[in-house]
Amino acid sequence: NYVLTKTLVFKPKQPKSEPIAPIVVVIKETTTASSKAIGTELKLKDLRLANEDVLKDVFQTARGSVSPFALGQVPQEHIGNVRVVIDKALLTGDAQIAFHPLNSSQTVFVDSAALKAYIASVEGLQHVVEMDFTAEPAAAPVPKPAAKPAAKKSSAAAKTEDTAGLNKLGIQTPKSADFSEWYTEVVLKSELLSRYDVSGCYIVRPRAYFVWQQIQEFFDAGIKGMGVKNCYFPMFVSSQVLEREKDHIEGFAPEVAWVTRAGSKELNEPLAIRPTSETVMYPYFGDWIRSHRDLPLRLNQWCSVVRWEFKNPQPFLRTREFLWQEGHCAYFGKEQAMRETLEVLTLYRRVYEELLAVPVIEGEKSEKEKFAGGVTTTTVEGFIPDTGRGIQGGTSHYLGQNFSKMFNVVVEDPASEAGAERAKLYVHQASWGLSTRTIGVMVMLHSDDKGLVLPPRVAETQVIIVPCGVNAKTTSEQRAAINDACLSVEARLRIVGVRAEADLRDDKTPAFKFNHWELRGVPIRIEIGPKDLESHIVTTIRRDTGARDAVQTDALETTVPLMMVTMQ
Repeated sequence: NYVLTKTLVFKPKQPKSEPIAPIVVVIKETTTASSKAIGTELKLKDLRLANEDVLKDVFQTARGSVSPFALGQVPQEHIGNVRVVIDKALLTGDAQIAFHPLNSSQTVFVDSAALKAYIASVEGLQHVVEMDFTAEPAAAPVPKPAAKPAAKKSSAAAKTEDTAGLNKLGIQTPKSADFSEWYTEVVLKSELLSRYDVSGCYIVRPRAYFVWQQIQEFFDAGIKGMGVKNCYFPMFVSSQVLEREKDHIEGFAPEVAWVTRAGSKELNEPLAIRPTSETVMYPYFGDWIRSHRDLPLRLNQWCSVVRWEFKNPQPFLRTREFLWQEGHCAYFGKEQAMRETLEVLTLYRRVYEELLAVPVIEGEKSEKEKFAGGVTTTTVEGFIPDTGRGIQGGTSHYLGQNFSKMFNVVVEDPASEAGAERAKLYVHQASWGLSTRTIGVMVMLHSDDKGLVLPPRVAETQVIIVPCGVNAKTTSEQRAAINDACLSVEARLRIVGVRAEADLRDDKTPAFKFNHWELRGVPIRIEIGPKDLESHIVTTIRRDTGARDAVQTDALETTVPLMMVTMQ
């Protein structure tokens, strides 16, 4: 018996000359944290969720990894300014309290006494408040005149949402009826991909490429922190070089595409288009590595590869050309190479769990499934409930000395006696790759019969704002006021880092816009109508659950980011 929790960090409005005074709020997962109520309790104004800089500079942590245990990492010059608010509901009863200690990969369970004792043990922490969140109203009351119109709008929108997908623009194949056909419809109609005139190839459209860019930025920062550097090698490899590694080329032989002609002339030697880059890069490792002092050599490249031979292409999952990153590193010893193999595997898991909200399991491939020419292949594997099958998410390989022996990547043994001819030692190597398959896994797990569902962190548009309640009787002044309100909300949300967009197309009805953006997976929709302007509220609709809420316009900068954190 345990209670799930969440830890939020707010920052009050204060002069720039004053030291940062963050508020750490520890509450039950199901409890709504009203910034207004917390501010009233602490006698502070304009609380907003703290940005990444505050989490990093004050708590030495990052979004998604915040917990009460981060208080122990706060420098002494900041700890005196930190306020802690604890949900009283966590401090009553016998249930264990679940926390992520310092990252989202682990969970610890403590009782209320242990939580109190830990908070009390944080040196320099002076401001701790226990707050009863159950006494707080769930939302600000909506003025009575606006109640009936809001109910009618809710009913109309619900009807529209119930019928989404029944027209030609929507998803026509239910997920439960034909999973493969449903999946193809979603990725094409949501504008992630478009078909291309070469079989098995697809155009990656901006919505999907944005997801890939978020993965690139996250993963690139991770490997650079490990000391890996980016580079780029040509896509062509000669048949002579490719065939030097027999086991490796036999593993890829059916998938290798060959260039045999340039213009009207046959090439003297066919050129392969890389299916992967071990045989492209490792001959040059032998040139660059002359001594153990040149190790480790740690390189990564972002590129595309071509694997040709298959019958049934699947968008993102099985295509003839796809985008990926591939890392190739050389070490003096096995232990270092194996350590990197596992470190990168952990980064792959974090990409899925922290960005794409997809749970995966780390493991090791069987002898038959391991990488051609490798010693050990580790993997992150996901599970698709609708098919009852697992799916490979990303792989990291310990290659041993197989490729260094083939391409003569050696160093002199530094333990050899001075003056004697030093023995040659083959280096140990690791390689690892993650591709746009990640996007396909995300789509299969989260999306539904209305279309795409995107986690907020990787959504190009996180909030779409739609003007409603405009009809033939609406004056041009009223129409302009509603559009101005939509643009104002868009600007305010962008200031706090939300990727918001107002859909002001005047040739489309609100119902059309609802379906249009649901199909494309935008996480949150905001509706604004004439009555909303009078009542100073807007209506928010979550794409994942369909939940509708009335939100005070002066609370948008706090409520919307918090809603996205909850969705993620």
